Amino acid sequence: MAEMKAVVKTKREKGAELLTIPIPKPAPNEVLVKVKATSICGTDVHIYNWDGWAEGRIQNVPQTLGHEFSGEVVEVGSLVKRVKVGDFISSETHIPCGHCPQCLTGQMHICNELKILGVDINGCFAEYAVIPEIVCWKNDPSIPFEYASIQEPLGNAVYATLEGGGINGHSVAIFGDGPTGLFATGVARASGASEIFVIGKNKFKLQIAKKMGADHILHTDEVNVYEYIKEKTHGVGTDVVLEMSGAAVAIENAFKVVRRGGRYTAFGIPSRDVTLDYANGIIFKGINLIGITGRKMFQTWIEVRNFLSSKRLDVSPVITHKIPLEDYKKGFDILNSPESECGKIVLLNK
Repeated sequence: MAEMKAVVKTKREKGAELLTIPIPKPAPNEVLVKVKATSICGTDVHIYNWDGWAEGRIQNVPQTLGHEFSGEVVEVGSLVKRVKVGDFISSETHIPCGHCPQCLTGQMHICNELKILGVDINGCFAEYAVIPEIVCWKNDPSIPFEYASIQEPLGNAVYATLEGGGINGHSVAIFGDGPTGLFATGVARASGASEIFVIGKNKFKLQIAKKMGADHILHTDEVNVYEYIKEKTHGVGTDVVLEMSGAAVAIENAFKVVRRGGRYTAFGIPSRDVTLDYANGIIFKGINLIGITGRKMFQTWIEVRNFLSSKRLDVSPVITHKIPLEDYKKGFDILNSPESECGKIVLLNK
């Protein structure tokens, strides 16, 4: 039986192991992909560290980690029609059921019975991965493997930034200096934002935000975010707020700095319950509050492909590390460092 290397969560505790396991066989509605590049997500870090979220969420151990990737199709199931051997693909990581009310009304990304690659089923931190045809995405051949591997989080940023009418000519405050917040900075700049404020806690990442097009980078330990933005916007606030961090203080400040009648986009996930000034922060300000999860299937993917293939958006500053799959522990160690000097870490197969 043919075998492959894979990064597997083998125990319900911190860590993962590089194992040699059988290459999976695709079901009739699945394809087998030779993984070229796969990137580490914050979700992968939660699972690797086996924190409270992972302990309550992950049901299947052992399980191969990872959900962001690009690769080449090497085998297709008997019922697969849309994808063929040799196609260069990535994958929408949210796998829909196809028959719930959301799926039937164009909202597959919030399917009632959603399964997630690398969370509910085996993932792509491996030399090969099995992917359902319904979530296969054919890539533009001109897009490099490492760029194609980060389309899933880039799609989060595109969806969050553009949902609700776009941002051309608008001022934008982006709370969060993680990869998705950094991608959102580039999307906002490429989409015509007039002024971009990026708020974070990591000086290295804030410098990446500058490269991605931020006009103002605000370190939360060094500046009063509310007062600074209030002054720069002549007391009005920003037209758009993208809350990408989930930190309680960021959520509170984000509601303060969004202008009356502005848009507040919520993407970051809090680690605990958050208290809001519901009346003054939302109702009396008349803001448009939008919740973002995943990516629209497949409107967002089309937008991501267009940004990358047109080279209107340069994501290279965010991809700070490219290392072999076998060195996955190094990648997780970097991401777990309190002052990690990294953006997106991509794992490469030979």
